[in-house]
Amino acid sequence: MTENLTADWMARDDLVALVAALGPDNARYVGGAVRDSLLGQPVKDIDMATSLLPEEVMQRLWDAKIRHVPTGIEHGTVTAVLPGGPVEITTLRHDVATDGRRATVAFATDWHEDAARRDFTINALYADPVSGEIFDWFGGLADLAARRVRFIGDAHQRIREDHLRILRYFRFQARFGTQPADAEAEAACCELAPTLKGLSRERVGMEMMNLLGLP
Repeated sequence: MTENLTADWMARDDLVALVAALGPDNARYVGGAVRDSLLGQPVKDIDMATSLLPEEVMQRLWDAKIRHVPTGIEHGTVTAVLPGGPVEITTLRHDVATDGRRATVAFATDWHEDAARRDFTINALYADPVSGEIFDWFGGLADLAARRVRFIGDAHQRIREDHLRILRYFRFQARFGTQPADAEAEAACCELAPTLKGLSRERVGMEMMNLLGLP
């Protein structure tokens, strides 16, 4: 598996302008866009993580005349509305408290700390927007090459932080995984399955529709 990301979408003029506005050292592509590009699959949504606070992000976008919306400002997310499609820009975070349904977060400055709060290793891959260098702290590249869906750290802990990750695990397993599946992950999902009853019907329903829409 390559350790540098090369993708046509990274050369889009509007994304180049966005990176310039934020500062190349302050932002990295993260999550699905990185994962799917490494697999050679189409990229639908582009997300960025940044070490800048949301107010600084908005000021820089304003100065660069890039339209933006504070879509989740309490959680550090600002959406840049670009000609090629929206890009969610989220300030680095760490969890202060979680109850399985929602998380209280604080802003952070450490990329590794932000990656550690994510769900699966294959979703915790960050890419430098200029060089394409991949940052991988949890073996996500190896898991991606092996088509292995694995929680970051302790599977039980990740699920207790967000119960919806049970359904997300099976969705990602259906899309990316191979058999045999990760035994620890499946055991944790089975053990903690009753916790799903504490989630809203809307969240469960949306995740189920995404799951059932896969081949």
